Amino acid sequence: MSMLSEIPPNLGVLLDVPVNLTVELGSCQMAMRDVLQLTVGSVLQLDKLASAPVELFVNRKLIARGEVVVVEDRFGIKVTEIVGNAILP
Repeated sequence: MSMLSEIPPNLGVLLDVPVNLTVELGSCQMAMRDVLQLTVGSVLQLDKLASAPVELFVNRKLIARGEVVVVEDRFGIKVTEIVGNAILP
């Protein structure tokens, strides 16, 4: 049985509500002086290892982690972990 068929009917109306999905590769902290000096070709070192999973957020709430993959000529995410009870039962 699919997860969508287990959702109570009164929640079905929410399934078409748009949400923002964000994937975070990592972050860094810089002084504004350094930000203003960024140019095309600048490289920023992030706080995560290249092998570390990326994090997936829905409306700024962490819901999953995954691996970056390439699908044809675009980036994609292969979900490897669902975080806590982020998905409805």
